[in-house]
Amino acid sequence: MFTRPRIIPVLLIDDRDLIKTVQFKDKTYLGDPVNAVKIFNIKGVDELSILDISATKRNVEPDFELLEDIASQAFMPLSYGGGIKTIEQVRKLLAIGYEKVVINTALVKNPELVKQSVELAGSQSVVASIDAKKVSDVYKCFIADGKEKTEYTPIELAKKAEELGCGEIFLNSIDNDGMMQGYDIPLVQRIAEFVSIPVTACGGAKDILDLKNVLHEGHAHAAAGGSMFVFYGRLRAVLITAPSEKELIEAGIYKN
Repeated sequence: MFTRPRIIPVLLIDDRDLIKTVQFKDKTYLGDPVNAVKIFNIKGVDELSILDISATKRNVEPDFELLEDIASQAFMPLSYGGGIKTIEQVRKLLAIGYEKVVINTALVKNPELVKQSVELAGSQSVVASIDAKKVSDVYKCFIADGKEKTEYTPIELAKKAEELGCGEIFLNSIDNDGMMQGYDIPLVQRIAEFVSIPVTACGGAKDILDLKNVLHEGHAHAAAGGSMFVFYGRLRAVLITAPSEKELIEAGIYKN
């Protein structure tokens, strides 16, 4: 674990709306993504990940107008994924203020785009997104927002991503997504030990203890989450929030 691991709220966009899913289904409307970004500015988060879950399904390119609005308001590093199909789109995302591009479907269907992106921006700016789910007790990778099963296991796809030059793995558990019952620690640990590039874990975080567990026990380099940053309490009232630096130090996640 790094002395200062990154804590990353993930904002899901669906046709310009900020939403949250449970197991990649059952969408809850949360409001305007730009307003959420402004609140995270105040909270001082390490990084924000913006994922458009509908772009690939609708076969449209990234919503550059919305993404530029978000980037103009964000005071922290940004990553973006969703509908990325061409190197021109990658170039444009970097130009409007996104430090990293997150590639999921193209990792399987167009690995040449991954190579081109690495050549253009460097490994540190290309993140391989792996969405994993148990199928008959075996983990399989899914693409197109979890709608299309591949023949890859998470380990196989992580190794492929590393070989293509990606600088980071964004590992999301579909089974744990939105459940707020903790990360899939064994899955995260397995991938983190198998590849030499950083692994960001996502899917299942409820509180600071979950963040700590995936970093310490899962050996993740960063902890990402959705629900714990946008919901509050047992009834899941909408509240955009993030742990303070003081809370993260007290939990042993940040070192003084």
